[in-house]
Amino acid sequence: MSLTRIVLKYSLFIWIFIISSCEDTQSTKNKNTQFTNDPSKKVKTESGLKESLTTDTVNPQIEQSATSKDTLSKITNDNLIEFMTAYGAKNPETLVEISTRLGSFKIRLYQKTPIHRANFIYLVNEGYFDETFFYRVAKNFVIQGGNSDRNQMALKRFDIGDYTVPQEQVKGLKHTRGAVALSKRWVDNPSNRSTPYEFFVVVAKNGAHHLDGEHTIFGKVVEGMDVVDKISNVPVDQSEWPKENIFIKAKVIQ
Repeated sequence: MSLTRIVLKYSLFIWIFIISSCEDTQSTKNKNTQFTNDPSKKVKTESGLKESLTTDTVNPQIEQSATSKDTLSKITNDNLIEFMTAYGAKNPETLVEISTRLGSFKIRLYQKTPIHRANFIYLVNEGYFDETFFYRVAKNFVIQGGNSDRNQMALKRFDIGDYTVPQEQVKGLKHTRGAVALSKRWVDNPSNRSTPYEFFVVVAKNGAHHLDGEHTIFGKVVEGMDVVDKISNVPVDQSEWPKENIFIKAKVIQ
């Protein structure tokens, strides 16, 4: 074994030990972020559909530790459409169950948004969401999941790939109560491409129609909306992160 690999493995061991000591705690960066529901503010601030803590950057030590992974097999913006089209054809399922300590709810995915549907099914089958939780609860507005401050989640994202999903706007699909959509990057994203990893559910009784046209709606809660309401009412801190983590378990039903 080369000296370089020995050094990298030793560094990774130390890094994982440090991270694991504070795993499953609330992100300091996230807790110091302030959000507002002031309707006079920009939608991105009002909605709180914030950037992933790890969407744009990966810790260099994580990147070095993944050298055994064939980078050509990762999903990128260049191979996304081809990959998800093929994956969607082989995996036509449209019903996903999300389980939490407060109960479970089911999401029906739309065939009219094939790339978003295939992406969500793929992440569920890869076990990605099982390393995440609902990290953002904006009362009477949305709940947002698909992120965490766990080391496993960062490694999983790096393993899957760094990519975004093109918009698939469908006429008639609005941000009504129960609608499910992906978040998006707000900087340098003129075509409103979706982040692949983070999704939100509209809780507001009258919907969140100021978001129409901003996000791709790719599904709807068809069972367990009462559980979504329970999640939306948990105590949160100043950044609207639940004071007690709400872990996610996701599985494809049919």
